[in-house]
Amino acid sequence: MAKQGEGRPGIKLICKNKKAYFDYTIEAKYEAGISLLGSEVKSIRGGHVSLGESYAKFEGNGIPELFLVNARISEYAWANRNNHDPLRPRKLLMHKRELARLSDALCLKGLTLIPLSMYFKNGKIKLELGLGRGKKNFDKRESLKTKTVQRDMDRGE
Repeated sequence: MAKQGEGRPGIKLICKNKKAYFDYTIEAKYEAGISLLGSEVKSIRGGHVSLGESYAKFEGNGIPELFLVNARISEYAWANRNNHDPLRPRKLLMHKRELARLSDALCLKGLTLIPLSMYFKNGKIKLELGLGRGKKNFDKRESLKTKTVQRDMDRGE
């Protein structure tokens, strides 16, 4: 049986970017749709997706468009010559107001858009984006210390 995503009904988690929470402090979260090809959807249903080194960026003049870059969706084994490029940029679908707000935040504050997780929501593939600020090395060490202390307390040591 499929595992439900994070206790929310109607949501099935596909993959999660654990590295994002270690490398960035997440200030806000957004949900976006993603424009995919048929072979990409079938590959995602099989779980062949990685968000490890990916990020979102704005492109285009005039109306800003948001694209997911460096997300690896492996080629679908049964799609012949009509297969997709595993690292192609994919367009993210959000409302115009949200896009304008995000582009302002990225320009003014020096933040980054990082994909946190990918999941099915009511049969559609959604991407959770986090607006984050990069951590320094001492911040990463501090988060590791708190994580080990919490683990020891949970064990009862």
